[in-house]
Amino acid sequence: MKLKNRENNNSLRKLNSTLDLIDFSSNDYLGFSKSELIFNQTHQYLVDNGYTQNGATGSRLLSGNHNLYSATENFIAQFHQSESALIFNSGYDANVGFFSAVPQRNDIILYDELSHASIRDGISMSNAKSYKFKHNDFEDLERLILKFKPSTIYIVTESVFSMDGDCPNIEELITVSEKYGCYLVFDEAHALGVFGINGSGLVQQFGLQDKVFARIMTFGKGLGCHGAAILGSEELKNYLVNFARSFIYTTGLSPHSVATILVAYQHLETEKNNIHLLRENIIHFNQQKNLLGLKPIFVRSKSAIQSAIIPGNEKVKWIAKQLQEKEFDVKPILSPTVPEGQERLRFCLHAFNSKDEISNVLQLLSELVFKS
Repeated sequence: MKLKNRENNNSLRKLNSTLDLIDFSSNDYLGFSKSELIFNQTHQYLVDNGYTQNGATGSRLLSGNHNLYSATENFIAQFHQSESALIFNSGYDANVGFFSAVPQRNDIILYDELSHASIRDGISMSNAKSYKFKHNDFEDLERLILKFKPSTIYIVTESVFSMDGDCPNIEELITVSEKYGCYLVFDEAHALGVFGINGSGLVQQFGLQDKVFARIMTFGKGLGCHGAAILGSEELKNYLVNFARSFIYTTGLSPHSVATILVAYQHLETEKNNIHLLRENIIHFNQQKNLLGLKPIFVRSKSAIQSAIIPGNEKVKWIAKQLQEKEFDVKPILSPTVPEGQERLRFCLHAFNSKDEISNVLQLLSELVFKS
């Protein structure tokens, strides 16, 4: 019955092969997943350090905690100016592990209503009570804080929202959290590689890393590889090692995967050009959508995610198909992934997109939107 309802609503999800089109859909913002240099340097690093085979692995608490983990976690902590870093197998695992383990019974979790599904799933496993606040609305957040004080309160949000591409006012949010002594948690999945010095994220761009309880950095976007890390205090790291079930009861990443993370981070520190190109493309995209009169349909965003709201699953799928037939890989986001009436085309920008590609895809979108 549930599958039939999806078919009737034109929203049935299917696994499709990746098309050889101009990429406006992947989260590989800096092109690191395609980098031969990163691939070759990872292989050389493994050879130089005696990791000639991946070998058998297990949980990091058993046989899976090879030496590459400590070297990589130390580098990540230094890069992000954090006391510690703990690697998880994915951003999903990191969010589920954190929110299911850290907030305790009688604690309160206040989360932005547009928070990612992985945050919501972790919260649903927690013994704490949870309540959502209106998107980026800190007056509504403060209302909830006053309602639940003096409970221990965790405030949860994203520094760049995965569907809208917009950002909260981080400085204002920190002011609110400090005023009431709350624990602030940022998911920085879509900020890593995009914002901050060397792509270190939006929190570090404002120099506010010491005022945040935890940051979740996901590597499958800007770094183009597997895994994620939770940044915070040594005490938080020790707690997660002991109580985060998605860390304890899973096979650790192979030496090759961890070495890829380390080399990708080293490239963030030394390769400035890709970050510069990405930021130029974000500016160009915003300029072009304004020139073409498309600004009203787009969510305001200065990130690599640009979303054009086109209500209705059928309509947004039709426009996406027209773009794909012209060799632009732009994906539709359908309800119920987003609320009904908020269906959209989600453009992901990259360092490797050319200015002409950006101008041409927006010109075609303009023609399709204004004639349909």
